[in-house]
Amino acid sequence: MRFQTPLVPGTLIRRYNRFLADVTLDDGTVVKAHCPNPGSMMGLKDPGLRVWLEPNDDPKKKLKYGWRVADLNGTWVGIDTATPNRVVKEALAARQITELADYTTIIPEQKYGTNSRIDFLLRQDGLPDAYVEVKNVHLLREDDWAEFPDSVTTRGAKHLDELARVADAGGRAVMLYLVQHMGCHRFKLAEDLDPAYAAAFRDARAHGVEMICYGCTVSVDEITLADPIPIYVE
Repeated sequence: MRFQTPLVPGTLIRRYNRFLADVTLDDGTVVKAHCPNPGSMMGLKDPGLRVWLEPNDDPKKKLKYGWRVADLNGTWVGIDTATPNRVVKEALAARQITELADYTTIIPEQKYGTNSRIDFLLRQDGLPDAYVEVKNVHLLREDDWAEFPDSVTTRGAKHLDELARVADAGGRAVMLYLVQHMGCHRFKLAEDLDPAYAAAFRDARAHGVEMICYGCTVSVDEITLADPIPIYVE
């Protein structure tokens, strides 16, 4: 996924109200940017962080910048929670996700379950429909461990329950965690931050939901799918 407009570098002043950030651009201009990340952004919101913003000239948008990437002590991190679906869609079309490479029909945002939408419904003659939910991951608290979630997510637990029902009905249910932090090479649950999500994860896996995880290559030009990341959850 290439950025449509060249990113502009700056320094984070503060992130607040979940969706707003004040940034000093390298030319000294202070701007207010959209922060497309409703999570806690633990470890990625400290003042002084080097960030890259995507400018826009859309008259319908109140904010003329969107925060896309951060440089965390020399490690690239993508912060936009909408990016994973775009990266995964491109990767599915290119058959880069080994576990799902046999599917040729990709249907985004398909209704299913109880007032839910699956990120991708995949179809292929001779195969069961695959329901794929994508989650953004960028929390690192120790060594090279990616952790999810970074805050309580009742919506995330609901998605796991919906996938478990798909598996119980004989469909193929897949939870795909996409790690936008290039310093992460292993994945585990942040059970201390959301015990209920961890319980839902284990229950869904017991019902046959497939859990897979991939990393990303992040730069100021593009974010693309990288190698699989092993999941360590007892």
